[in-house]
Amino acid sequence: MSEHFVERARYFCSLGGAVSTVTALPGGIPILHSASGCAGNFAWTQNGGSGLQVGGYCGSLTVPSSNVQENEVVFGGEERLREQIANTLQVMDGGLYVVLTGCVPEVIGDDIFAVVNDFRNEGAPVIGAATGGFRGDSYWGYDLVLQALAKDYLTKGLPKVKGRVNLWGVVPYMDPFWRGNLEGARHLLELIGLEVNTFFTPADSLERIKAAGSAELNVVVSDRYGVEAARQFEERHGTPFVTAPLPIGVTASETFLRQVGAALGLAEDAVGEVIAREKRHYYQILEPLTDCYNDLDLQRYAVVVGDANYAVALTRFLADDLGWLPVLTVVTDRVQEQDQEGIAQRVAQLGSGYRTNLVFESDASEVLGHLNRVWPRSTGQKYHNGFSPAFVVGSSLERELALQIGAPHLSVSFPVANRAVLDRGYTGFRGGLRLAEDLISAVVAGR
Repeated sequence: MSEHFVERARYFCSLGGAVSTVTALPGGIPILHSASGCAGNFAWTQNGGSGLQVGGYCGSLTVPSSNVQENEVVFGGEERLREQIANTLQVMDGGLYVVLTGCVPEVIGDDIFAVVNDFRNEGAPVIGAATGGFRGDSYWGYDLVLQALAKDYLTKGLPKVKGRVNLWGVVPYMDPFWRGNLEGARHLLELIGLEVNTFFTPADSLERIKAAGSAELNVVVSDRYGVEAARQFEERHGTPFVTAPLPIGVTASETFLRQVGAALGLAEDAVGEVIAREKRHYYQILEPLTDCYNDLDLQRYAVVVGDANYAVALTRFLADDLGWLPVLTVVTDRVQEQDQEGIAQRVAQLGSGYRTNLVFESDASEVLGHLNRVWPRSTGQKYHNGFSPAFVVGSSLERELALQIGAPHLSVSFPVANRAVLDRGYTGFRGGLRLAEDLISAVVAGR
């Protein structure tokens, strides 16, 4: 039986995703109970994939860790963890401390929750999550942190506040544009009069997170990330949830607002007025580009490569809003076969009626092969419809693919190593304008 190696994977383990998620929380301090070296590996992976976003107050190489060694493997590491928590509480000024486990302590059976509960009983703001790397990828680590917050940090039994919602589904750092995307999606919901708790932006606070159980709806802008946490949240706090694709551009934003409005019983006319106003603004901004778009023939065939959020959202934006032809859509997550159908339905229901070729592939080196199967290369025949003019929207790993097929390229999905990202985002009506600007700028950059 031949072996198959994944070249240049687009995620790290669940512990790495959990560390990034806790770091993004306001006042969040991760405490690793893991072998030495884990934090360093996460730091440089994040640095190489999140648009140069690494560090922060308690991120990167400053993350507290028990640094489990051979002694703890033989005799157990709970006392070492207890020592590390005590030292971290004394040295690091945070609002919430989250103990996260690596593979080794879970394999040897350390009971981190017994240790954590001792500190909680003394009034320390400490919770824990079992995030051993073998449990899944970094997106699952995000979900595990949300589950831990819902279980052990949020205030229980709060009455529901009409118009208050929680927004999940954008994974910090694994989406290099997470800050801007959260703010753009929050702005959409605020347009229809909602109070939005996003957990991870500068506008959020631990006090707001603690009161998240008072929301009347959880809005998950993903079919995968945060969905299990939303289910557990509903069981514990009685808050229902809806899932929707990441809303990039005018078409997706309109659908998103109508879906959330319907779930909350908002007046259709009022939601429609907001959408009409935002669409007028959108097209007024876009209109001056149309002459150049047509005269310079800026329409492109496209290859879209990204995680389950971006692959769907980018394909929809290109086909329904920009008028491009996304011939191939590659989802880079390791999606179980029973979950692939839901993602396939998203890209099969494009408003334009265009049908892309969808594949699930986590190996960056295989994307060109999928493209050649979808659009065969010339074999010397007299007439051949070449894959041109073309564009590649994906990660930094697709730069080589773009060079091979002679196409411009824009890095949007993880890893993004060739762009610096601060608060740029692509969600909402105005995020769609920003994405159109970036795409077309890449097309005309060599003029």
